[in-house]
Amino acid sequence: MAHDYYEVLGVARDAGADEIQQAYRQLARNYHPDVNTEPAAEERFKELNEAYSVLSDPRTRRRYDRYGPEFRQIPEDYDERVGAGAGRAGGPRGRGPRVRVSEDLGEGFGPFQDVGVDLDDLFGSMFGAGGAPGPVRGADQEAEMPLSVEEAYRGGRRSITLSGMQGARTYEVDIPRGVVDGRRIRLAGEGGRGSQGAPAGDLFLRVRITPHPRFRLDGRDIHVQVPVTPWEAALGATVPVPTPDRPAKVSVPGGSSSGRRLRLRGEGMPDPGGSPGDLYAELRVMVPSAPSGRERELFEELAATSDFDPRRQS
Repeated sequence: MAHDYYEVLGVARDAGADEIQQAYRQLARNYHPDVNTEPAAEERFKELNEAYSVLSDPRTRRRYDRYGPEFRQIPEDYDERVGAGAGRAGGPRGRGPRVRVSEDLGEGFGPFQDVGVDLDDLFGSMFGAGGAPGPVRGADQEAEMPLSVEEAYRGGRRSITLSGMQGARTYEVDIPRGVVDGRRIRLAGEGGRGSQGAPAGDLFLRVRITPHPRFRLDGRDIHVQVPVTPWEAALGATVPVPTPDRPAKVSVPGGSSSGRRLRLRGEGMPDPGGSPGDLYAELRVMVPSAPSGRERELFEELAATSDFDPRRQS
């Protein structure tokens, strides 16, 4: 996968949040596996998800802009540690050795390039004024976990491979059913190594639910557009509705117009500890793009017979 997330989305580095979202939505519609069956489309879709999950979050984007693709290997309090170390008695410290760290988050995360980390800056603030280190718990680490709406809805176990200085490791992660965006999944003791027998830190996987070409989330509620024919909207009908888990059906009342929302109670995102959200089906009345001769005759007959005028002021 590409290393520069801005290039992946085709936006400038100073692009605003709306521009980033618009670029992602347009590309996601083109490469979503449900739409594009080309062999490379699924990989490209994963690449887009990873780029968007990083650049759509202001905090994560700042860290990416500052540290590059290896930002996940840098503890979040790195700057605070460096600042504290520079202000201690004894004057500025000498520069310590620089090491190279790298990470490859599998399952759609993509490989990241190397970035230099000054170990003296990174750990110096945790040592005493004399420079003698004591046992130090390993640093907590965090990685983004992009999930589709369907994956978040269903939950389940998922294998994730991370490779860094200690080599590649595969984790089996339990994803809670109905997990929401921003939720952190904790893998105890899987973070940075501690020193002098101190315990290791924890690894946190922060869930990022990626925008979907069909479903839109609002909390635990799911919104989906449902196309209907003019006669279904006019006369009423029972039509299928896609959901992240299984097909459902909704009754369209006669005389419905585009934009009408129909509520399916309890069909939104599940909540094991509470009530599930609802699913809202928004109707879109569609007409044939190339009507047959007979269809055209019927539409012309309807136009000649009906006195309905949606533009008429009531």
